[in-house]
Amino acid sequence: HEREHDREISELAAKHAEAMEKLRAELREEQRHLLDELRQQMAATQRAEREQAQLQSQTLHNLELEALRLTLNNMHTSQLELTQSNLRKEKETALMELREMLNDKRAQEVAILQSRHQLEWEKIKEQCLKEKEDL
Repeated sequence: HEREHDREISELAAKHAEAMEKLRAELREEQRHLLDELRQQMAATQRAEREQAQLQSQTLHNLELEALRLTLNNMHTSQLELTQSNLRKEKETALMELREMLNDKRAQEVAILQSRHQLEWEKIKEQCLKEKEDL
């Protein structure tokens, strides 16, 4: 009876050890499965964080480009306004110089015409005096 009891205990111990080994194997498999899931989740999280960082970087880059474009546009507008102002001043100066030149030329032509008129007047006067004398 005692031997049978020992044999049952040995069988139970063997079954227990076998069950424990099976549970350990299942536990290792479950740990490996959970570890794989955790690694995949971490990789997905890292990818999402990397994409978010790239998106933020791209957004910041786009904002910087827009700021530079606006600055350049403002500088270009200021330069155009300055150029327009300078051209307007140059045009006014050129018009004044042209007006003065035309006034000088007109004055010269008036003086020449007056001189010719005076000469012709004197010539006609002399001719009249000659004709009077002849008569």
